[in-house]
Amino acid sequence: MRLLLDTTVLIDVLCSRKGRRELLAEVVRAGHALTTTTLNIAELYAGIRPGEETKTEAVLQSLESFDVTGATARLAGMLKNTWARRGRTLALVDMIVAATAIEHDCMLVTDNRKDFPMQELRLYPLP
Repeated sequence: MRLLLDTTVLIDVLCSRKGRRELLAEVVRAGHALTTTTLNIAELYAGIRPGEETKTEAVLQSLESFDVTGATARLAGMLKNTWARRGRTLALVDMIVAATAIEHDCMLVTDNRKDFPMQELRLYPLP
């Protein structure tokens, strides 16, 4: 199984919080692959502090990274539109992450479950 790591989880790994490093090491030992998106990478770099570049790059180099394709963009737009018509405003970046996970058959690993309410998206159960 492939797990797509959202920005919140990547930050926890980099800051050694919530036992995320240990959890991810365990899932890798179990044979699962870790991935992320180019948008999550951009979000990490938007908040990076001086001196964190080497550690950040080391983590990112260990992950497969998915680019945003036209198909991903279309699905993300449709997800955002569907939820907007239901009266729920969801961030476009989150919809692109969700669409990427759906398209690549990944489980999304995130602390922000409320931002990803769509049934077609599988969420990894965090402790």
